[in-house]
Parts: sequence; C-alpha cells; structure tokens
Amino acid sequence: MTKADLIDEVSRLAELTRKDSEVIVETIFESVVRSLRAGDKIEIRGFGSFRTRQRKSRVGRNPKTGERVEVPAKKIPFFKPSKELKDMVNSYVEPHPQVQGAAEGTPEPQM
Repeated sequence: MTKADLIDEVSRLAELTRKDSEVIVETIFESVVRSLRAGDKIEIRGFGSFRTRQRKSRVGRNPKTGERVEVPAKKIPFFKPSKELKDMVNSYVEPHPQVQGAAEGTPEPQM
C-alpha cells in the first residue's frame, strides 16, 4: 500500500474529500517524524511503537574503490509491532495448498 492508497482508503471509509484525507494522513506522518526527531517514543495501543535507536560510528568500505570510509554515528527509526498486530496479521494467513497438506500431516505423494 502506498501513501496515495492510504489517503484513498481514509477518504472512502471516513467519507471525506481526498484533500481532507490527505491533510489527515500527512499530519499523522509529520507528527511521528517530529516526535522521533525529539527523541520521543510513540506508542499506538494495538498497533505498535516507534522509537529511534542509536547506531555507533564505524569504519566502512567504499564498494567501488575498497577505500576505508568513516561512517558517523546516527539515529535510525525503529518500529516494533504489538502482539495484537502480530496476531491479526497471522490470523488471516491462508496456507498455500501444497503447504496445507504438509501442515495437516498428510504425506506428499512419492514418485
């Protein structure tokens, strides 16, 4: 799903104009980014949490030349899904027909 798809979905479900839905989606994303920049943790119950993790500085290599390059320390965004989200995602997984037989304990045909 792209941001445009998300905007369309909000517009359809909330019965709002596309412009209003775009403002809502953009505001949510901007709020998340602003909070992460400030070092805050964002927790959305039933969905998950966003936070930043600190990466140490390290020595890397330029893949073209093989030259050593100093990579500075930086913060990276990190998302941790909630148990509820994991359960919802896994409850809708339909096994592939070939895998389903194996999961039920029926042996695959031998040739």
